[in-house]
Amino acid sequence: MVGLGTIINSAAIVVGGVFGHLFGKILNERIQDSLQKASGVCVLFIGIAGAMEGMLKLSGSSLSAGRSMFIVASIALGALVGEILNIEHGFERFGEWLKIKTGNAKDKSFVEGFVTASLTVCIGAMAVVGSIKDGISGDYSILVTKAILDLIIIMVMTCSLGKGCAFSAIPVAVFQGSITALARLIKPLMTDSALANLSLVGSILIFCVGVNLVWEKKIKVANLLPSLIFAVAIAFLPFDL
Repeated sequence: MVGLGTIINSAAIVVGGVFGHLFGKILNERIQDSLQKASGVCVLFIGIAGAMEGMLKLSGSSLSAGRSMFIVASIALGALVGEILNIEHGFERFGEWLKIKTGNAKDKSFVEGFVTASLTVCIGAMAVVGSIKDGISGDYSILVTKAILDLIIIMVMTCSLGKGCAFSAIPVAVFQGSITALARLIKPLMTDSALANLSLVGSILIFCVGVNLVWEKKIKVANLLPSLIFAVAIAFLPFDL
């Protein structure tokens, strides 16, 4: 069944949110804060691992780093477009609407949890590649693997940031479902070079989410999302950055 991978992934996020909410009720504030920092560290290293995989190359017996110009160009252009569109504000407004509609108007951390969790589970090559494979051949194995990872991440995040995290299932369903539906149109754009660029920039954005979780510094990660589009576009330039 085409689209089953996204359904499983979204359901796993909801389940993770439910378990996280139940566990969060029995944990005191000090433990919740520690869990937030712990999940932030995990997200940081997921981002670092992906970024290093894209930047480091083995030259003989030594490692060399590259792709600096590509990273600067993608993220700078993405940040410019994202700030003009103010995507972060749109995420927050939707989060506020959800908070009211779901009867959580008094939950002060709802919007933060929703935005942070949404960015964590939506960004990345697994979501794109898995959705394309699901849409073309019905192979949802990548999305099932992602679903397991997301369940654990959302469960831990919900313990510290609240039940807003569980509602990240909505943007995941919309994002991955749209890619699955348009898979045949998108597939020609997802060359090996484009996927490598997407993975590298996506990993850097995931790292930024981790920074917000650990140090509570407000990097507007949603406003950096257009960087992913520029990352793919740069893969089709006739020269390398």
